[in-house]
Amino acid sequence: MMGDAMDVSVSSEEPRRKRGFEQRIFVNRSLTLENIKCFGFDMDYTLAVYKSPEYESLGFELLRDRLVSIGYPHEILRYTYDPSFPTRGLVIDTTYGNLLKVDSNGNILVCSHGFYFFQSQDIHKYYPNKFIQRDDTDRFYILNTLFNLSETYVYACLVDFFTRCSRYKTNMFQDVRDAMDYIHNTGTLKERTIKNLEKYVVRDPNLIVLLTRLKQVAKIFLATNSDYKYTEAMMKYLLESGAKPGQKKPWRSFFDLIVVDTRKPLFFAEGTVLRQVDTDTGKLRIGTYTGDLHHGTVYSGGSSDIVSDLLHVKGKDILYVGDHIFGDILKSKKRQGWKTFLVVPELTKELHVWEEKKNLFEEMKCLDLLLAELYKHLDSGSQEHSDITSIQTRMKVLTYRMDMSYGQMGSLLRSGSRQTLFASQLMRYADLYSSSCINLVHYPLNYLFMAPPVLMPHEAMPHSSADFASRELTITNHTVMMN
Repeated sequence: MMGDAMDVSVSSEEPRRKRGFEQRIFVNRSLTLENIKCFGFDMDYTLAVYKSPEYESLGFELLRDRLVSIGYPHEILRYTYDPSFPTRGLVIDTTYGNLLKVDSNGNILVCSHGFYFFQSQDIHKYYPNKFIQRDDTDRFYILNTLFNLSETYVYACLVDFFTRCSRYKTNMFQDVRDAMDYIHNTGTLKERTIKNLEKYVVRDPNLIVLLTRLKQVAKIFLATNSDYKYTEAMMKYLLESGAKPGQKKPWRSFFDLIVVDTRKPLFFAEGTVLRQVDTDTGKLRIGTYTGDLHHGTVYSGGSSDIVSDLLHVKGKDILYVGDHIFGDILKSKKRQGWKTFLVVPELTKELHVWEEKKNLFEEMKCLDLLLAELYKHLDSGSQEHSDITSIQTRMKVLTYRMDMSYGQMGSLLRSGSRQTLFASQLMRYADLYSSSCINLVHYPLNYLFMAPPVLMPHEAMPHSSADFASRELTITNHTVMMN
C-alpha cells in the first residue's frame, strides 16, 4: 500500500499535490510523522546517493585490480562491470561457488555458477531439496548491501574464469572478501570518490529543503560508519556547494548530533567508546566523552543508547533512515524498537518494470485460480487425476519472462509469485520504505502513513469461478489459453 493512500493532514480547502510515481513512500506498519521527535540518518546510499552503475563500476575495477596485484591472472582484467547481472540479497555458497537467490525459508529460487544459470534438475544435483540452511554462516554468505553489488559481480567473473581454465583457486571467496576490506579500509575507494564527486554522487537540492523542514519540528542526527574526513567532504558537497546564493550555511548546522565511525551493527548493541572529533585535524581527542551534547560537535563511536541519552529521546520517538537491511534497519528495530525507514534505490526500476509487466503477474494469479477450480470438487475418495502439466509449464514461462524484465538475476523482491529473502526482511523490519529518503519532502510533517490490513489465508474469502469469468482460461490440447 502506498503511503499517500490516506492523507488525513490535508484539508479540503488546500490544493492537493499529486505525488509522482517515484516520489511515493510505502507502508508496512502505520506511522504518524507528527509523533516522531527525532530523525536519524545513515550517510552512504541514504543521504549520499551514489550514481549507478558508475559507482559500482568503480568498485568493481578496484576489486579486480587488487586481485591481480595479489597474484590473480591478468586475463581477468578483460572483465568489465555489467549492471544487468547482480542484485542485492544473493547468497554465496562458498562450497560450490554458486550464487543463490532464496526466499525467507532458504528455498532456492535462482542458482548460477559464474554466468551459467542452472535448470531445476541441475539445482537438485547440488541441493537435493532445493533448500539451504541459511544459518550455516561458515558456508553461506549473504550479500545484502549496495556495496556488495561490485563484489557479487567480481565473484561471478572469477568463477566463470576458473571454470573454463585449468588453473583453480580454492580460496576465491575469502580473497574477494579481503580485497573488499582492503579498498574500504585503506581508503582507496573513498579517495577515488572524493576526487570526482560529480561523477559518482547525486546532489539533490531537495535534501537541503528536507533537512531544513525536519529541523523545525524535530531533532536530527547523522550516524555513519564512515570516518570524519570522508563524511565532511561528502556533506559539504551535498549541503554547502549545492546551496542557493545567500542561503549557504555550515553542513554541521543541519544536525543536532553527528556520529562517525559508528561500526554498525555494533552501534545498536554494546557500541564502542564515545570520543570527540577534532574537526580541524580530523583526529580523535584523548579520553571518553561523558559531557552533555554540544551542538556542532562531532563524535566518534558510541552507541544507540548514548544517542538516545544525548538527545533525550526514546525508541519509538525515533525514525531511523538507512539503506542496510541488516546493519541499519533490522538491528535498530529489534534491539532498540526504533521506527524504521528503508531506502531501496532499486525500487525506481522495480516500480517501472512492475507497471509494465504486471499483466504477467495477473495471468499467474488467474492460473492459480484455475488450479483451485480443477481440484475444487475433489476429495480423498476421488479417482480423477487432473493434468496440470500445461498450467505448470505456463507458470514457469511467465516467471522467467517477469524475472528477465528486471535483469539476469531477476527482481530484488520476487521470483514469479514468490518473495525473496530481501523482500521478507523488508516487510518484517521496515515500517516505511521508498527509493529515496528525500521523498519525505513530498509529505506533510503531520502525515499518517496507514498500513494496509493483512489477512491470513483463512480470513481471505475463497474466489469462485465468477471472479475470473471475465478472463476465461481454458485448456485445449494441454495448452493454457487466455480468452
